Amino acid sequence: MPKRPLVAVVGATATGKSDAAVALADALDGEVVSADAYQVYRGLDIGTAKTNPELRARVPHHLLDIVDPDDQLTLARFLDAAHAALEDVWARGKLPVLAGGSGQYVWALLEGWNVPRVPPDEALRAELETLVAREGNAALVARLTAVDPEAASRLDAANPRRLIRAIEVVLREGRPLAECQTRSPIDADVLVLGLRLPRDELHARLDARTDAMYAAGFLDEVRHLRETGHGGTPAVRGAVGYKEASKHLDGEFDLDEAVRRHKNANHRLVRSQNAWFKPADPRITWVDAGPEAGARCVELTRKWLERRDA
Repeated sequence: MPKRPLVAVVGATATGKSDAAVALADALDGEVVSADAYQVYRGLDIGTAKTNPELRARVPHHLLDIVDPDDQLTLARFLDAAHAALEDVWARGKLPVLAGGSGQYVWALLEGWNVPRVPPDEALRAELETLVAREGNAALVARLTAVDPEAASRLDAANPRRLIRAIEVVLREGRPLAECQTRSPIDADVLVLGLRLPRDELHARLDARTDAMYAAGFLDEVRHLRETGHGGTPAVRGAVGYKEASKHLDGEFDLDEAVRRHKNANHRLVRSQNAWFKPADPRITWVDAGPEAGARCVELTRKWLERRDA
């Protein structure tokens, strides 16, 4: 008897994953489970390109708007929430469609990472955040190298949030990060569909989307987050776009410079996502992004479901 089915739609930001996931869920009696590290936060809407209310009304969505920005969602908490959402969808006989570009979240769920249950150490985090503000990410890498050189060599040096978490776990557990992260693949039949675009086309789409975000009131969104006490949270200070907009509102540079930095940060994000979702990864079936991507994803999934049920 086949295992329960799970379809994942992955790829870089702005490739149309949300639309493709909705098309899949709409056509195949499914529900969308988000795997986006920042769409989980309430109030981070425009800057995260959160799925619009019209699409969410058409198809049920899970793991959007589940925590406030000052309640940092760890990988362990995400996995708990994702497993609960999947079980809920399966229990009602629906097809779960996992959708998102946060590679760590996607593979941690599909590969079954057993993540250390280490609670946040607020004093240590404050110390390390002060360190990175004063000396930059290289200081975090050096601190992690001193206690776990292997982890320091493989983690993204441009992601202070993950570096800080790694230091926190290694110090609390007293052993290397790799020993704390065993794996047991998810108990499901999984089809992974990846959306792709040529780099220049993707960058152009990202730049246009950034301009559209500011036209839609992105700065007002960031102002509201700051006015409601969330301006200094890692979710706001660390998310692409929110970081640059916050620095503009702090008076560090003008709006044109904020937009330029926002676009450059998006380009760096794409490079990071491509490292998680490699073109040669045999687990991923690639689909060209564009107007027909949703229909193509539906076609591929129908055939996959027919084969596994035969």
